[in-house]
Amino acid sequence: QVKLVESGGGSVQAGGSLRLACTISGYMDRRKCVGWARQTPRGWREGVAAIDIGGNTSYYSDAVKGRFTVAHDNGESTVYLQMDSLKPEDTGVYYCAAVNEWGPVCSADIMAVMQYTYSGQGTQVTVST
Repeated sequence: QVKLVESGGGSVQAGGSLRLACTISGYMDRRKCVGWARQTPRGWREGVAAIDIGGNTSYYSDAVKGRFTVAHDNGESTVYLQMDSLKPEDTGVYYCAAVNEWGPVCSADIMAVMQYTYSGQGTQVTVST
């Protein structure tokens, strides 16, 4: 059974930084594509970032490119999301995700598609002005 547990959310002022972590267990998919999605206060779920661990290639949505960095540890059991220069529009619940056997190629967008990913319970990020 795949289990993903997020930590590191919180409240910060605009321009500040937060670092999210996700511990993953039981993930056996050979493609090893993991990352993050978020759900905005209006309920829209969007992919934020992904990393193809096998090729060490990362992907980002246009909204966060240049401000967020996704990374994983050498043991491939923890995935991080470093968020810098945060904006109020980054507010939302952030979910760690991992592509399942039905998922297509690794991408940031795929992280938001629930039928193609395993997902954690989420952690709240609030950015104030």
